[in-house]
Amino acid sequence: MAYRKRTGTLYSILIVICVVGFWLFENFYTPASYSKNNNSSTYNDFPKELLPLSSTGEIINHEHFTLSYNEPYEQAEWVAYTLDKSHLTYDDRKRPFFIEDPYVSTKSADYKNYKGSGYDRGHLVPAGDRRFSLQAYNETFYTSNISPQNREFNAGIWNDLEQQTRRWAKKYGRLYVFTGGVLESGLKEIGQEDVDVPNVFYKIIARKKGDKIYTLSFLIPNRPQFTSLQNFVVSIDEIEKKTGIDFFVELPINQQEAFEGSKNTTGWKF
Repeated sequence: MAYRKRTGTLYSILIVICVVGFWLFENFYTPASYSKNNNSSTYNDFPKELLPLSSTGEIINHEHFTLSYNEPYEQAEWVAYTLDKSHLTYDDRKRPFFIEDPYVSTKSADYKNYKGSGYDRGHLVPAGDRRFSLQAYNETFYTSNISPQNREFNAGIWNDLEQQTRRWAKKYGRLYVFTGGVLESGLKEIGQEDVDVPNVFYKIIARKKGDKIYTLSFLIPNRPQFTSLQNFVVSIDEIEKKTGIDFFVELPINQQEAFEGSKNTTGWKF
């Protein structure tokens, strides 16, 4: 009888230790990092004057891209990165684990939120654009760089747009790319952390030629699409209206007006 009591007490102690350990892990564990970071300055080569405004003030500067994290939606409201012809290599990279972004003050959402949801962990900065170095590639696997995407959308038209963007980088040289989901009220949520599922994703692509800036932007619903990318071309003004984000805010107003209201695809060969 005494043996049973001791065994029961031991089990109780072990259960308490496990519960406390789990609580400590959930609340104080800091995940490993794929990159060095210093939020007082931007290590990556994205021009500061081209960065959008952040609606949250939570701007994270990784070494190969910058993002603005929106905690209520558990994802980035935008990512910004450069894509150059020299970045487009075919280096074979081992796919790493998705990890929480240690530089987001509230921690980015756990990848487990996506399990069983029916949605892909859709990259905002594509891993395929960052094969040129191990660190650059691994950084794209921070969960701050993913958003729930319909699987056929992710593997279909969204992948088509990513590949087309690479072709433009090869043809025109350095591009400046902005990507995110349209974060708005009433979205479907997944996982224990209520990660919001955007109904629409946007991408803005810009390039410089002398003092002139050429842009092309897209709004694409997060569902299977069976039509041309050109049917989703919109103006930057429309994306700003949908997202509430102000792009190219540091540029003079007259320079913004020269391209933000246009849906013209001239100068962008599909």
